[in-house]
Amino acid sequence: MLDLLCERHSQPFPDDTYRVRTWSGGTHLYFAAPEGEALRNTAGDSARGLGWKVDTRAVGGLVVGAGSAFAGESYTVAQHAPVAPLPVWLAELLRPAPLPPQRPVTVPLTIRDRRGKFLNAAVNGELARVTGSGEHQHNNALYIASVALGQLVAGGELDAYEVAERLAEAALSVGQGEREARRTIASGLRAGANRPRTVAA
Repeated sequence: MLDLLCERHSQPFPDDTYRVRTWSGGTHLYFAAPEGEALRNTAGDSARGLGWKVDTRAVGGLVVGAGSAFAGESYTVAQHAPVAPLPVWLAELLRPAPLPPQRPVTVPLTIRDRRGKFLNAAVNGELARVTGSGEHQHNNALYIASVALGQLVAGGELDAYEVAERLAEAALSVGQGEREARRTIASGLRAGANRPRTVAA
């Protein structure tokens, strides 16, 4: 819980802010994020979470507001107060990890003919789809790329492991989490396998 997290980091409990009591007896604390910062969402004690029963919602996240109800119970204001700035130490914990140095992602060619050039262009085109996708389009672009290359994998033109690794590398280079990326890649490869594609020699 948040008090344990504060204790672990030798920080006072940040309760001087607007608070909402949830239908189940939990508490939502509201804070103003630092200007221009894209802080991440976290969930409990997951691999990227802050601690047991401590969830956070920031860019792209949603929270149920006071006045709403669930299972016949209401969300109510527990403390009328101005929304306080997010404590610096919490902001540090919620900042996304810096991206590794980005470099071109390519698949080495072993076949120097027309077919090989086509496959190389197909792979690099789909990798570029991922690395060039917009901030909130990474996962969708990754799925489309995985389906397209999955068709060539199913047709025996490309190696499944090699394709999955290159796609994962592209996804990580734009800040996607590895677990989510690999789930998306596996799903896309499965979908692509339904329509095998081959390349004329």
